[in-house]
Amino acid sequence: MLTTIILSLVMMAGLFLLLYAGVGLVQDKKFFSSAPKEVQEAVMPRDERFPGAHALGWVLAVTAILMMAGAVICGGWDGIRNSFDFRQYFFRFLIMFWSLKAYDILFFDYVLLCRSGFFPHFYPEVRPMLGPHLFGYNRNTHLCHILASPVLAAVLAWICMHL
Repeated sequence: MLTTIILSLVMMAGLFLLLYAGVGLVQDKKFFSSAPKEVQEAVMPRDERFPGAHALGWVLAVTAILMMAGAVICGGWDGIRNSFDFRQYFFRFLIMFWSLKAYDILFFDYVLLCRSGFFPHFYPEVRPMLGPHLFGYNRNTHLCHILASPVLAAVLAWICMHL
């Protein structure tokens, strides 16, 4: 269980690094595709914060994706080493995905989007649009991810069982 918790924390760190890379360094509107429509429309194009910021942002974004994928791979590999059965794999992956989704909802949406100055720090023009009223604006997307997680966990468990 401790391994599952650690791997979940690695995935959370990867997700935050991906957000920071996209919002703070790359500063491309593509990274706002999940933001509320009014925020997407208000975001203005930016010059690099410092020379090489965009390149650093892309390196961090790729690193973040590799961290999250690596956590899943390490979870599978650890299960192989410890002779996990399907149920053990399934619950490990499900805990990892649901923990990541809870982190997304509670930290990204509630804290960063609705309560902090994270986004306005990089994009001051969005400050008037942000606030507690935005919490839950993307609940259908979250619900789809929550419902898809058991399917993905089962597929990964099946793959690990056959390695």
